[in-house]
Amino acid sequence: MVGRIFKPIKTLGNFNSTLQQTLASVERIFYVLDFPSESFEFEGSIQLPEIKGDVEFRNVSFGYGVYSTKQKALYANKAITNMGLHCPQKPPLNEDDLVLRQINFKVRRGETVALVGHSGVGKTTLFKLLLRFYEVTEGEIFIDGYPLSRVTLESLRKQIAIVPQDTILFSGTVLANILYGRPDATDEEAIQAAKRANAHDFIMELPRGYETQIGERGVRLSGGEQQRIAIARAILKDPKILLLDEATSALDNESESLVQSSLKNLMKGRTTFIIAHRLSTVIHADEIFVLNRG
Repeated sequence: MVGRIFKPIKTLGNFNSTLQQTLASVERIFYVLDFPSESFEFEGSIQLPEIKGDVEFRNVSFGYGVYSTKQKALYANKAITNMGLHCPQKPPLNEDDLVLRQINFKVRRGETVALVGHSGVGKTTLFKLLLRFYEVTEGEIFIDGYPLSRVTLESLRKQIAIVPQDTILFSGTVLANILYGRPDATDEEAIQAAKRANAHDFIMELPRGYETQIGERGVRLSGGEQQRIAIARAILKDPKILLLDEATSALDNESESLVQSSLKNLMKGRTTFIIAHRLSTVIHADEIFVLNRG
């Protein structure tokens, strides 16, 4: 009898503990979801027309959590309008808070630029600014003469593709993962992109070809195969600006050779920025920019 009474009480106690943990987790999740985005579309933002690929960084400085004057005003307006809260002003700009300092360069359409420097100097940060994952703290970035802060995020990002070191693949078929590059593309266009990425042959050797399930993050594929799927996705997107973030650094020599060949096909006629440490990756760049302490 005691056992029959004790077990439900114990279960109820465990349920309460689980409920409290869940509520605490939900609170943290909503804290993150409610946090203001680092990138905004300011009033009057325009659609970026089809670009040719000229890129200019003009007096660009950036620090994580160091907001520009425009961002401070927008944060304040949102806080006052939505929550009736006071948005405290950030302290004056401190050079020690900056990852990038007074960056100036111009890249013409179709050129390839290599970014080199030791870890932490801001190479990947520069990519994030081009994609407007963050807003610059000072200065401005221009594409074909259009200031990035004044164009819509969608119209910007659909014309830029990135191939990262850690390939982002999703649970699903090979074909579906390639089509993420341009969802309205046909299956035949996706297959042609895979051929240009030197991925078609290995795909056809998979159990169901393009309909093969590759698992979460592409766990059923090798590193080189994953990268070639990512390159096929970028080829299908047909961007005018291409960002390569150490796309071959984790591969063995044989896989790197195949991926390098795929990248050459992808880079043709596009403005390309490359982050790499291997000389073989950057030696053919039109220009090499060395970043040192931002």
